[in-house]
Amino acid sequence: MITVYGIKTCSTCRKAMKWLEAEGIAARFHDFRADGLDAKKLDAWIAALGWEALLNTRGTTWRKLPAAETAVVDGVRARELILAHPALIKRPVFDLGDGIVIGFKPADQQKIRSALS
Repeated sequence: MITVYGIKTCSTCRKAMKWLEAEGIAARFHDFRADGLDAKKLDAWIAALGWEALLNTRGTTWRKLPAAETAVVDGVRARELILAHPALIKRPVFDLGDGIVIGFKPADQQKIRSALS
């Protein structure tokens, strides 16, 4: 079973869960707001993908942060921001057990299918 990380009110996360069900792929949903974000999990994602792939600088959460908090961002600062504001993570994040896929574009869906076949 894979784990999908996101926010339950995110329309893309909801579409992803419906798609997984339609594809017959068993998945568990982990809501960042309700269930939190484990620092070790975040560190593993950063090590695997880089903080740039995870940090969503186009979303509302980022835009609402004070400019002083977002002026200079490096790996350490990105980690701090994400732990303080998990909604800053691009979503959904698919934890496939032996791999991670971020996003739900057709290419991401193909990566998920390929990894699970």
